[in-house]
Amino acid sequence: SSRPSGDLVRRRTVSSRDPVAATRSISSLRITLPSPPTETPFATMRRTLSLALALALVASSSALAPGSRVAVFGGTGYVGSEVCSRLISKGYAVTGASRRGVNPKPGNEVLDKVDWTVCDASDPAQVKRVVRDADAVVHAVGLLFDVDSGLSNLNTVVSGSGSLPGESSTYEVVTRRTMFNVIEALEAKNGNNPLAKLTGGGAKETPLCFVSCAEAGWPDVAGGTFVEENLAPEWLRRYLVAKRAVERRLNDSKGIRPVVYRPSLIWSWDKLDVLPVIPVFNVASAVGVPFVDKTVKVGTLADAIVRGLEDDEVRGVQRYMNMEQLAKTA
Repeated sequence: SSRPSGDLVRRRTVSSRDPVAATRSISSLRITLPSPPTETPFATMRRTLSLALALALVASSSALAPGSRVAVFGGTGYVGSEVCSRLISKGYAVTGASRRGVNPKPGNEVLDKVDWTVCDASDPAQVKRVVRDADAVVHAVGLLFDVDSGLSNLNTVVSGSGSLPGESSTYEVVTRRTMFNVIEALEAKNGNNPLAKLTGGGAKETPLCFVSCAEAGWPDVAGGTFVEENLAPEWLRRYLVAKRAVERRLNDSKGIRPVVYRPSLIWSWDKLDVLPVIPVFNVASAVGVPFVDKTVKVGTLADAIVRGLEDDEVRGVQRYMNMEQLAKTA
């Protein structure tokens, strides 16, 4: 008679009362099991790529963490050096980029751990070199009085780093062009990322923090436009034009998580030039003058920037109250 495939090949009638014969019978059985389906090389490759992509997406969704590299443009400045110091203390690798490219506080054991590099941020090629290995970027390049203001010599007093602007240091160059270069370098880098191409731009956004100013928000508050158009000096209006241009460009950026900080006066107890006017700003803000924001300590701003880098939920404009809240969780 025929024997169905997969059936027992050999059968024997054995008395249940004979254990030895039963054992021999069992040992003589052979069972034919169905073979697993054969997977084509293409299917194997597709399954492997799908798994790798899923793992990469999970990894890309995690927030910035210590050990990551952060590039800080303006790292030797008043705000930038504070940011560098906090990042190093938290275990980050930090590239401090500036025209000088040296530790602004020689012998400071924390800032000595920063990888200082000379960089003219108005040069796209130099910016690309700095951001190439960066997981996140901070732009803290600042200039209150440009060369066209007629007040540039005052930067030695009002600048936290005491630096003087160069001959080409206009708001257009120092603020707008340098930040546009950073944005474009990051967009190009992210666009060339194989993961971004596979996911249609779905790779993790690069955190990019920009230090703007409270006055950039004047059009959004009562009386702000009137103050700007009728009371603000010409140099301040040009200053705001550059800041707002950067904010708009950030809003339109691709593959970037933009965080915009809008502090009014930034101060610390050793910055004597602004201490006398700090109470004026704070009182005006406290009584509800809409176009005057409370001042921000440089340490608070630096802590808020670090927290903004780490927290994927933080994006967009951060006013003084947002900065104070972020700093508490840094």
